[in-house]
Amino acid sequence: MVVLLLTRPETLEIVNLAVVKEYRQQGIGTYLINYSLEWARNKQVKVVEVGTGSTSFNQLYLYQKCGFRVIGIDSDFFVKHYEKPLFENGLQLRDMLRLHQYL
Repeated sequence: MVVLLLTRPETLEIVNLAVVKEYRQQGIGTYLINYSLEWARNKQVKVVEVGTGSTSFNQLYLYQKCGFRVIGIDSDFFVKHYEKPLFENGLQLRDMLRLHQYL
């Protein structure tokens, strides 16, 4: 599943990307990202953005493999916007990394 949102003129954000656990590592995430980039090109979008957790190692690898570059850090995003602490890969999830790709 992928959810896309036009956030500003000529800017699209991938706000959610999910693959059912038993179907991961089969290229589905890459397919969904490439589909999103092609959809954006067809809509004359110039920039595609995404945010993911700083402890989301697999997701960070996937986005970078697909051509996204880190452009910023939203410090304490997950602390400020979630009632309970979140943990991922044995670490508390605190910061959101922002990535983008120019088309």
